[in-house]
Amino acid sequence: MHYVLIMADGPFSERLIQSFDKMSEQFQLAARYIIDQPHDVALLSMRDQARLAGVQPATMIRLAKHLGLSGYDELRQIYAEAVRSGDVGFAGKADAQAINQKRKGDHGLAREILRAQAAEIGHLADSPQLDAMVSIATRLATARHVFSIGLRSSHTVAWHLHYILSMIGKTSVLLDAIGGTGPDMLARAHSDDVLVAASVFPYTRVTVEIAEYAHRHGIPVVAITDSEVAPLTRFADDFVLVQTKSPSFFHTMAPAFAVAEVLGALIAGRNADAAREALLRFDAHLSDLNAHLQSKPSRKVGSSPPAAPTKRNANGKGCKK
Repeated sequence: MHYVLIMADGPFSERLIQSFDKMSEQFQLAARYIIDQPHDVALLSMRDQARLAGVQPATMIRLAKHLGLSGYDELRQIYAEAVRSGDVGFAGKADAQAINQKRKGDHGLAREILRAQAAEIGHLADSPQLDAMVSIATRLATARHVFSIGLRSSHTVAWHLHYILSMIGKTSVLLDAIGGTGPDMLARAHSDDVLVAASVFPYTRVTVEIAEYAHRHGIPVVAITDSEVAPLTRFADDFVLVQTKSPSFFHTMAPAFAVAEVLGALIAGRNADAAREALLRFDAHLSDLNAHLQSKPSRKVGSSPPAAPTKRNANGKGCKK
C-alpha cells in the first residue's frame, strides 16, 4: 500500500495508526486529531484540542495514558519539542486560529474561505502528494477500465474525473445510476481495471462498502480521501490525501476537485496522440449537437446599426419596415 502523509509524522503517529482499528470510537476521534494535526497538539490547550476532536477532555487524557504517558501534558510537551526540533511540519494552511476565528462579515468570511482553499491547493503542489498523484495516474492510464465512485459532497470529484477520462477516450464508468444499480457494473470488472473511490469525513458508507467489495474481488482500488486513517485507506492500493478544513460550516472539496483535474491531465499526457484523436472526435460531436453558444462578432462603438429588414409589397417591390 502506498502511504503518503500530508505533513511530517508526529512522534506517536505510527503507533496510533497501527492500533487505530482496535480503538473505541472516542479514542479514534482523538487519535485522528493527533495524527492529522501534530502541529496543533504542540500549540493548543488540551481543552481546545478535545473540542476540535469532538471528544471530552478526559478522553484525551486517557489516550495519552494508553500510550504509556503520565497524562496529556506530557504528550503536548513531546510534540512541542518535536516542533522546535523541526520534526513536525506545518501544512501552511489555516490552523486552529482560523478555525476559532470569529466571523468578520460577509467580505471577511469570503476572503478567508478563498485564501484557505488556495493555500491547500498550493500545498498539494509542494508536498509529497505529487508522488501519490503521479502513481495513481500511472495506474489509471494503464487500466483497461476505470470505475469511479463518489457520493454526496464527493460526487463532483468522481464525476469530474469520469467526464475528463471520457473526453480523452479512456473507458470510464461512473458507478452512479438511477435505482441504485450503479455498483452492478462492477460485476464485469477484474484485476486489469481500477476503482477510484472518493470520500472525506464524514465518510459515506456506500462508497466504503464498494471499495471493500472491489478489494475483496481483486480489483485494484485507488482513493482520494483526507486522512491516513480514513476507512478507504484500508482497501486502497494507492491514495492521495487532501485537506478539507474551511472557515465555512461546510468542509471544502476544492483540493479534491483539483486532484481530479490533475489526474485527468496526467493521464491525457501519457498517451497524447490517442487523447488528441479522441478530443477531435469529441469536439466534432459537440459541434454537431450545437452544444455550446457561439460567440457573435461584437459591433464596434460608433458603427451603424444593422439595416432594417426589407419587406416586399404585393407588387414585389421592396419597402422599409
